[in-house]
Amino acid sequence: MVRTILVVGAGKSTSYLLDYLLKKSDSENLRLVIGDLQPKNIPEQFSSHPNCEVIALDIFNEEERKKAVSLASIVISMLPANLHIKIAEDCIQYKKHLVTASYVSKEMEALNEEVKKNGLIFMNEIGLDPGIDHMSAMEVIDRIRSKGGKMLLFESFTGGLVAPESDSNLWNYKFTWNPRNVVLAGQGGTAKFIQEGTYKYIPYQKLFRRTEFLDVEGHGKFEAYANRDSLKYREAYGLQDALTLFRGTMRRVGFSKAWQMFVILGMTDDSYTIENSEGMSYREFVNLFLPYSPTDSVELKMRHYLKIDQDDIRWGKLLELNLFDPSKKIPLKNATPAQILQFILEDSWTLREDEKDMIVMYHKFGYEIDGEKKQIDANMVVIGENRTYTAMSKTVGLPVAMATLQILNKKITTPGVQIPISMEVYQPILSELKSYGIHFKEYEVLYLGYNPDSVAG
Repeated sequence: MVRTILVVGAGKSTSYLLDYLLKKSDSENLRLVIGDLQPKNIPEQFSSHPNCEVIALDIFNEEERKKAVSLASIVISMLPANLHIKIAEDCIQYKKHLVTASYVSKEMEALNEEVKKNGLIFMNEIGLDPGIDHMSAMEVIDRIRSKGGKMLLFESFTGGLVAPESDSNLWNYKFTWNPRNVVLAGQGGTAKFIQEGTYKYIPYQKLFRRTEFLDVEGHGKFEAYANRDSLKYREAYGLQDALTLFRGTMRRVGFSKAWQMFVILGMTDDSYTIENSEGMSYREFVNLFLPYSPTDSVELKMRHYLKIDQDDIRWGKLLELNLFDPSKKIPLKNATPAQILQFILEDSWTLREDEKDMIVMYHKFGYEIDGEKKQIDANMVVIGENRTYTAMSKTVGLPVAMATLQILNKKITTPGVQIPISMEVYQPILSELKSYGIHFKEYEVLYLGYNPDSVAG
């Protein structure tokens, strides 16, 4: 019997997802239906596949959406996180399993009892981060506990970066996922974590000046700034007694200090619009955030305002973005500062067709066993192939596809709104990911607990 998988939304992170399912479509009796607002944008290699059908799907068209869900065996939603709920409600109505790579929202969580009652599996956070981070962390944490160890410390860091061979700008960064999320990173709340038994809080305006440094063997040095709420997974991971729990985002050293310039200026603000933004030059946009002077140039005002010396590398980073170019124009109407900054950055930071991205993930596990404190460090590095087959789409799309097939084949059976932290889920998926070159290297290191010298600012 043919099983129909409905994939709603086919953006940047779906190339490996679609590839995986179509390669298995004959042996697993799968039929893929891709529902997207722009069906013409679906690459021909997918749309022309005999086991694939591409349909125009506007999720705000209730009749269209419900029909597509009702005909599926299982639904994968690759929509923006705030839109999953519409699909989720349809999945309950038509008794269909659901898989997403997004964080569990309060609205999704509220469906848990109804999902369980209907014997359905709503698997969320099954991409990269969240996703592979949960699974790889729980595999080591469960192993430590099975030997009688007690967890003392857990730190986890992930970065979507540019591969060294494509690293051609002073920021050592290019967009490998949703640029809007990069521009708005850290906003909407104070970063919260616990270190050596003490709660720590970092407000947004200080977030990029508090970084931890990490060395990844063979790949050099990185920095990490705190994610918004590291404590939300304390219960899920069973780390209520851990003295340190910290989750962060990785960048190359120097990125955060430079990004702080945009925070200070107010360019990452998404709360108001600039009425005359359309047609404004990059230079005029920069000048909006600087004091008036009848004599000083925009460049001079910027250097004074941010206290940047002419030989400071941050100055080179600003010049590289063409921020002072009067000929570069902004085409956006009534845009927020954050939207304009995103446009300017995309102008410089978009991967070219042959360029590659890189995913780096780094975990630290501190534990006590037989009265002795120990530490395991684990890291994963994945390099993309090109702009279409990125490391990001690989590490997000493959776990989503694998979980979907595991659910269809009744290998994952526990119902409810969930994340991939149980052995039933993570064991087979991590095992299969190894065959795609996605695996961790583990090192036993000296347990140091919290190292105050590793934090700047």
